[in-house]
Amino acid sequence: MKKNQFNLKLTLLASCLMMATSFTAMADASLKLVSNSDSHQIEAAQLLTQPLILPAADRLVSYENKGIAIEDIKGKQLSLLKGNFGSIDQRRVDNGLLLASVDADRQQAMVVLLDKNTQQWSNPVYLPQPAFKIDGACLYQDQAHNGFLFLVGEEGHGEQWLVADATSPLAQPKLIRSLSTPPNSEYCQVDDKQSLMYINEENVGIWAYQADPEADLIREPVALTQPFGKLTESAMGMAIVPGGLFVLDSEAKQLHTFLDTDGKWQHQAEFPLADLSDPENISARLNDKNLTIMVQHDDGLSTFTLPWAHQDTAQDAVIPMIKPQQATDPVPSLGDAADDPAIWVNQKNPQQSLVLGADKQGGLLVYDLKGKIRQNLPVGRVNNVDVRSGFMFNGEEIDLAVASNRDHNALHVFAIDPASGFVSELGEVATASQDIYGLCMYKNQAGDIYTIVNDKDGRFFQYLMQDNHGKIDAEKVREFSVSSQPEGCVADDKKHRLFVGEENKAVWALAAGADKPTDLTEVMPVGKHLKADIEGISLYQSEKEAYLVVSSQGNDSYVILNALPPFAYRGVFRVGFNTELGIDGVSETDGLDVTSVNLGEPWEQGMLVVQDGRNRMPVENQNFKYVPWSDIADQLGLSAKTK
Repeated sequence: MKKNQFNLKLTLLASCLMMATSFTAMADASLKLVSNSDSHQIEAAQLLTQPLILPAADRLVSYENKGIAIEDIKGKQLSLLKGNFGSIDQRRVDNGLLLASVDADRQQAMVVLLDKNTQQWSNPVYLPQPAFKIDGACLYQDQAHNGFLFLVGEEGHGEQWLVADATSPLAQPKLIRSLSTPPNSEYCQVDDKQSLMYINEENVGIWAYQADPEADLIREPVALTQPFGKLTESAMGMAIVPGGLFVLDSEAKQLHTFLDTDGKWQHQAEFPLADLSDPENISARLNDKNLTIMVQHDDGLSTFTLPWAHQDTAQDAVIPMIKPQQATDPVPSLGDAADDPAIWVNQKNPQQSLVLGADKQGGLLVYDLKGKIRQNLPVGRVNNVDVRSGFMFNGEEIDLAVASNRDHNALHVFAIDPASGFVSELGEVATASQDIYGLCMYKNQAGDIYTIVNDKDGRFFQYLMQDNHGKIDAEKVREFSVSSQPEGCVADDKKHRLFVGEENKAVWALAAGADKPTDLTEVMPVGKHLKADIEGISLYQSEKEAYLVVSSQGNDSYVILNALPPFAYRGVFRVGFNTELGIDGVSETDGLDVTSVNLGEPWEQGMLVVQDGRNRMPVENQNFKYVPWSDIADQLGLSAKTK
């Protein structure tokens, strides 16, 4: 092909793109063959972005039987990682450039660091060889800058690994989850800002998956082949650009551009690349308002520059991430099983306190502060649980735990030995509920203990717990309702106030006393901060401050409010990965509980316990995670517990 002919085609391509994106002026865009005299076959290439580890570095190039080179714009080699590698991807971490690739000789993925201080490569860290041939690998950095690596294969198999923290590669990568990916997939890229992984299905199109390891494995189409979309024949390599995506149709030798408009993908333009021999992959870099685009093809690499004025789709404000410090053993039951926890405080020895956890497929579990199961009481489908101390039963003072038993629409009552923490059954009490659901407890100034349960139809029933001649019993003393399904609730024993959650509407407050009116006051509606479903609710109460903690399940976060009127909003946070301890993040939280009691290090200011709907690293049955309140208080600027 003559140079002037190719320059004309690229000028026309740029002009079409200019019109499609409403540009009014542009410079001449001409394709340039990347300077390189290396005779080794190029396996993959990627443009580098600022800030650079090596001055004048322009791109990463993976060569067959040679290695991965960092080159300048003229093709001069600045650094070389020797080997025989395939696909590559890179991210910046605090200590340098994190590189991921596939060792073709070993058929293993590996990660390595180009140290920013020494400008030398570290020793590669290899992932275990999967049960499938790796065809593509792509990196993802979450909000906390933890590094994850996706591996994809042509047979529809994939894996996601935790490979780095915010500074360096992990010495021992950890498998997060196995993935079912599209067949005939070889290319993937991740948009870190939107937590989306794009992956090709060669004869079908490009799909978008949620990249966050706590998200469901659900895919959405981005670009499909005809007759369902604009791609002519195939979907191969892709490049993420601000506000959009470039996709190569290799068989048709076309470049397609797509824009993300409020989550809806719009095809913008398609351009011929007829003079390139089998174009397979692309990389893009934004410089001011111009894109440098590099195309990998059988004859090597070619680049051209196009104007680009689009911006990334607006994102919600970043929610702070707090690390869990302990994870419990998984619940025995499969599926959606773990639900609501309750913290029992050992008054004489707080470091021997326990966490009761509902396994709604099997019974009640008792955990210690190390997360180990101490007891398993297989009493049926208990959903929510709460505890109160100082109940007189059969002539002795015990601590009381009550759970909602969905098998019998009953209160399932347990005794907790105040000295040893041993939990034993006391029996069941029938309720007026037809579909019992949430539960909480309340103790008044006289020492009377109540259990408040709700039904899925919105009704609440308040029961006074009683010792009926050595048999546990309860008397219904009050009933009220909300207009739709509730679940979480918590009582403020000091202020005699009850907080209830209506899952899709609001958190409400009312008087907790059995003889008090049941007028509801809105605390916070579903909206800006609180995303439906509203699930677990608990109360952090010290000598100085009182806060409501609410599970905002719709966006996997936790909202903090003052527990006193006007119930001011204090902040929101998520529970993310703790890479040092090998604990995964938290999502889909149902129940939670919190205490301000000093339970010993690291719980000196108290502890939050949350149910984790997706237990990763590795994938296991659901469990509970423990979070130090001090980390929450520091992150959100809350008052510390009074000593």
